[in-house]
Amino acid sequence: MEPQKINKGDRNKIYFLIIVITALIGTNAYLFFKDRQQSQRFVTVSTEKDKLRLEVEKIEVELDKVNALNLDLNEKLIGEQKLAREKIEELKVALEKNQITQGELDKANAQINDLKTFVKNYNDQIIQLQKDNIFLKNSRDSLQSTLRDISNKASNLENENANLSAKVKTASVLKLQDAEIIAFRTKSSGKRVEVTKSSTAEKLSVRFTIVPNQLAEKGHHNIYLRVFDPAGNLLADESNRFEADGQEMQYSHSIFIDYNNDNSTFVIDWTNPKPFIKGIYTVILYSGGNTMGKAQVQLR
Repeated sequence: MEPQKINKGDRNKIYFLIIVITALIGTNAYLFFKDRQQSQRFVTVSTEKDKLRLEVEKIEVELDKVNALNLDLNEKLIGEQKLAREKIEELKVALEKNQITQGELDKANAQINDLKTFVKNYNDQIIQLQKDNIFLKNSRDSLQSTLRDISNKASNLENENANLSAKVKTASVLKLQDAEIIAFRTKSSGKRVEVTKSSTAEKLSVRFTIVPNQLAEKGHHNIYLRVFDPAGNLLADESNRFEADGQEMQYSHSIFIDYNNDNSTFVIDWTNPKPFIKGIYTVILYSGGNTMGKAQVQLR
């Protein structure tokens, strides 16, 4: 049997079918590889977004660390941090978009690099601020310590001066070197006559000298007398008052003397407002608020 011959028309149909099948296979292959590339590109973009999100979070953590230090930031640093946080929020919003182009990713990446540089410089400023604060604190503490030392020294010096002044004041008081008392009466001729009987006595005369003292102030000194009778009664006017030995007292009589530290002898006469009685009369002398000394005389 002879083989069946294929006519020209059928052959053309076969060629056409082969071409169509080949085209379909090529199209499917193209679509497959294109879809695969898009899938890979989506995975790459998604991974890049996650990477950028992580970088943004790291930057935000660095800024939070600064706030945790509780430093007193100046207006410039506060403003810079505010701008950085605004940029971070913008990047977060951009990275949350479902669709983002490679160009947008590149832009975000560049902005994040800028933020990294900013945060590094920002942290350098914070570190310097901490150093400055430590230096200022140490300087302040040192100054306070120095001021305390100066204050303590001044206080000690003041106390020493007060003690010295008190010692000088104590050392400069007038003290009796010796003193004697005599009783006398005045004759009609005006002559004074010493007596020893209370019945004839009219006045007491106190004669005294003062211990030489280079520290004592020269010039006028007010001398106060307090006279006590044999019964211990103070013979003084109620209105005559002065201060001595830290308390207010009454005095019997007072005079001014001119002290020149020259061993001069001073005399004070005192008239008894009452008749004298038998016994020992005591006279205590005061000057400058201090006791000078005392003397006594016995009348028969």
